Amino acid sequence: MKHLKWFGPLLLVAALLSLASCSKEEAPALPVEESAVSEAPTETADEAAAASAEEAASETLELVEESASEAEPVDEAIVLAVAETPAVKRDWKFKEGQNYARLVPTQPTLGSADKIEVAEFFWYGCTHCYDMEPYINKWAETKDPNVRFVRIPALWNATYRLHGQLFYTEEVLVRNGVIKDPAGFRAAVFEEIHRRGNRLTSETAIEKLFARFGVSAQQFQATWSSFEVNQKLRVADDLVRRYSVSSVPSIVVNGKYRTNATEAGGSYPKLIELIDELTVREGLR
Repeated sequence: MKHLKWFGPLLLVAALLSLASCSKEEAPALPVEESAVSEAPTETADEAAAASAEEAASETLELVEESASEAEPVDEAIVLAVAETPAVKRDWKFKEGQNYARLVPTQPTLGSADKIEVAEFFWYGCTHCYDMEPYINKWAETKDPNVRFVRIPALWNATYRLHGQLFYTEEVLVRNGVIKDPAGFRAAVFEEIHRRGNRLTSETAIEKLFARFGVSAQQFQATWSSFEVNQKLRVADDLVRRYSVSSVPSIVVNGKYRTNATEAGGSYPKLIELIDELTVREGLR
């Protein structure tokens, strides 16, 4: 796929509405012994690849560098200038630097380069992540089959990390067929926190929630403290740093474009429009 080197005329964008997000600085402290979490050392792409090879038997996440899967043609701009015709020109609605930021260089993705990856960075305790759920869920149900959707929890402090561990424990148990209703479980987590006032700030409270979905204490404990869950947390830490995510919910498209609802135009429907436009851009490269 070729990279698009220029943009068509831009449509006027409506005035941005005010839309808050849960930021790294606003992260609440967890009322447990560990009040802060140190970030794992940043790994180079070579080190991450070496670690992945050594842990192949257990590792379920793979960081894929875009540069490793496709070479950048030296004369690409010249080829595009010749091949571009009025029939394929597009009037892009959203503007780089205003509605989204480009990550330079392009960063790794969770999955392979065979699909365009859309990653949602979230926190279960974030009101705005809760509000965005119906929009992103509806989009995920009807997205292009060439697009892969993943969720990555932010892990800025002990509270965020506890909920990130909850998310990955949930993910492993869903994959293993222990949790039969993943959508219902995810909705229940949000409901507990935002509707029932149960902030899920302890391992005991979280285990009780899993029990409601048929997860035994033994299954929970074995997964909660597993190498696989800890490895997923390590990868999430790395991607949050690589993508420079400082608030949630945030969206990163293919390790290349980062945005959120405020930048997209002040609403979640606008953010969905922007996600679709960025995936189309990636499909044309």
